[in-house]
Amino acid sequence: MGKAWLFLGLLLPALVFGADYLPLRIVAGNLTSGRFQNYDDGAGARIFQGLKPDIALIQEFRSGTNTKREIDSWVRSVFGPEFSYYREDKELPNGIVSRYPILSSGVWPDQEMPNRDFAWARIALPRGPTLFVVSVHLSASKEPKRRAQTAALADYCRKNVPPGDWLVIGGDYNTQVRGESCLRSLEKWLVIRPPWPADEDGNENTNRNRRKPTDWVLVGKELHACSTPNTLTWNGDLVFDSRVFRNLDLVPPVLIEDSDAEQMQHMAVLRDFWVPIAPAAPAPAPLPEVSPK
Repeated sequence: MGKAWLFLGLLLPALVFGADYLPLRIVAGNLTSGRFQNYDDGAGARIFQGLKPDIALIQEFRSGTNTKREIDSWVRSVFGPEFSYYREDKELPNGIVSRYPILSSGVWPDQEMPNRDFAWARIALPRGPTLFVVSVHLSASKEPKRRAQTAALADYCRKNVPPGDWLVIGGDYNTQVRGESCLRSLEKWLVIRPPWPADEDGNENTNRNRRKPTDWVLVGKELHACSTPNTLTWNGDLVFDSRVFRNLDLVPPVLIEDSDAEQMQHMAVLRDFWVPIAPAAPAPAPLPEVSPK
């Protein structure tokens, strides 16, 4: 059965998009652990390495003393030298790491949270659409704060997202239930409906003790239409918990205890897409040979 699903997974994009599609993996993660609320103890970094995102939406984006040199080094070591990133300059910064070029980036002020804002980046997919990606970390206190934050996000989208861009808003929403009212402000912009991401046991919750659905990768209708079952389990979108994931050989260097590290914040949420792209330009025809006279 596993081989049949794998074959179908490899065949499906060719059937839907022909040969011209781009596999795209987006991962959101508030994966800091340890006593200093950063990525230095390695557990969260190993999870990002193992999941191999093309685009990562990172919360509490901290390493070392948070100098540019240290963050540059962390991104290179975790994702690779070809990746670029944007990270806001706040106490608990949001950020975006991308395999593909970041055209522009910045922050939208979050009036509810003094130690972080909404970080955004426009990302150019090769021969494909431009993604407008927003990394968020909503309030963990009462729901009215989160309602104010998502209302502000919706207004920022209306004013700032260029027509034609494909929208992604992901990260730590701190939502307590799937139907939390704060999400209604974003329904015009994002597809928010089941089936929800889950681990291999069917658990949809993403906080450390797996009781609340706090983390999301939400996308607009254009990108949602390109959704595919994740290629690690072939079972919808994935909540990754190293403690229950059945085949860690697929995600080196993740260790079974990483999602249970000291003060680990949340689980990662992973979504895979096959994005249609323009056909590659044909190679120029060779010049005719000229016989010497």
